Amino acid sequence: MTAAAREGAIDHATKYYEEGRFQSDLGALVAFETESQNPEQKAELMRYLREAMEPRLVAMGFACEIFANPDPRGGPLLVGERIEDPALTTVLTYGHGDVIRAQTDQWREGLHPFRLVEEGERLYGRGTADNKGQHLINIAALEAVLAERGRLGFNVRIVIEMSEETGSAGLPEFFAAQKDRLQADVLIASDGPRLQPDTPTMFMGSRGGVGFDLIVDLREGAHHSGNWGGLLADPAMILAHALASICDRRGQIKVPEWRPDSLTPAVRAALDGLPIEGEDGPAIDHDWGEESLTPAERVFGWNSFAVLAMTSGVPEAPVNAISASARATCQLRYVVGTDPEDILPALRRHLDREGFGMVKIVPMDRGFFKATRLDPDHPWVKFTAASLARTAGKPPHILPNLAGSLPNDSFSEILGLPTVWVPHSYRGCSQHAPNEHVLKPVCRDALRAMAGLFWDIGETGGPGA
Repeated sequence: MTAAAREGAIDHATKYYEEGRFQSDLGALVAFETESQNPEQKAELMRYLREAMEPRLVAMGFACEIFANPDPRGGPLLVGERIEDPALTTVLTYGHGDVIRAQTDQWREGLHPFRLVEEGERLYGRGTADNKGQHLINIAALEAVLAERGRLGFNVRIVIEMSEETGSAGLPEFFAAQKDRLQADVLIASDGPRLQPDTPTMFMGSRGGVGFDLIVDLREGAHHSGNWGGLLADPAMILAHALASICDRRGQIKVPEWRPDSLTPAVRAALDGLPIEGEDGPAIDHDWGEESLTPAERVFGWNSFAVLAMTSGVPEAPVNAISASARATCQLRYVVGTDPEDILPALRRHLDREGFGMVKIVPMDRGFFKATRLDPDHPWVKFTAASLARTAGKPPHILPNLAGSLPNDSFSEILGLPTVWVPHSYRGCSQHAPNEHVLKPVCRDALRAMAGLFWDIGETGGPGA
């Protein structure tokens, strides 16, 4: 078909936005109170799939089925497929309809997590950025191609899960059991932020994450600091020194096994020149992290250790007593090149060498995702980048992996797919925080970009077709 037909599909997506239908549809999705971390909202998880996703997909010619999660901790999953011809390229796409806890009382006046509110160029509501708005954009882009061409020109399978915010419980087991049903040539999905709001971004994997508590528990009860000071070991001091043995004063990791070997010249070249600073987030600390690396290399090509919370005694009401225990909740975000099975054993060995055998390591109950990365030279990466550049009029930012974590390992390791993610949010979106929002210009731009990408797949079959 002609370039005009491609523009026709993009125009359909543009009108969907400009006529207010995108905003109306997003508002309807936000209204589902799908907090997967809140057991009281379990019924909402199924209602989102039954009432919001299934009817829309069926209207597009998808055959849909909703499955119970094989893990009792997880919510239901929807699988849809539109098979136009088994000989055509098959794209698997994905989204999650669950959201993080609402934190309703922390949203500023005039906002509510489950009501879409427009203010200037922002659309506020829980799930606007993570992830309802993002999979809505991709579904609407598929609709735009169907409206223009009458068919997609490729096959689509879609998975909508309802447990991503609790670590995608059951997703690996479900994919292993449904591997034949979920066969595809590539995963093209959306989550996370763009590097800059006005430029499309691609990433091909994510950092993994491991969470754990470090606990020093020395005795029963606290004891008077006057009577016992100098005689009883202080658990908070011991824990502070243990933490200081893990990283130095500028946050450089000192556990040898936590220092990856995968920051290759090719990865460094891919990261060279990528923008990190901007107006959509806090100013970065240039004197923090691995001194020999650039900011982009630190966040996309290296591991980072963080203390998420620390307690000893009662901070809200301190008393003159030496505490009995201290606890720090910690996290390692790690890249490919770090053995995930050895992360905590390596920490144990390190603490023992440093004389901190009394520090207990307690893994978090909720698992995290494993690190993944696709070669930036992969044919699907080049194809997607060329399509996005054609629509946007400029090349996208290309990351070997996202700095955050998502269940990409289920797609790359279990299903064996090349994975390409095209995010539709931006870094200042307050994801996982009060006042979550998306930018209207980014949503409009993303609708156009995805319509162009899906059009190009249907027109050419993708790379190597």
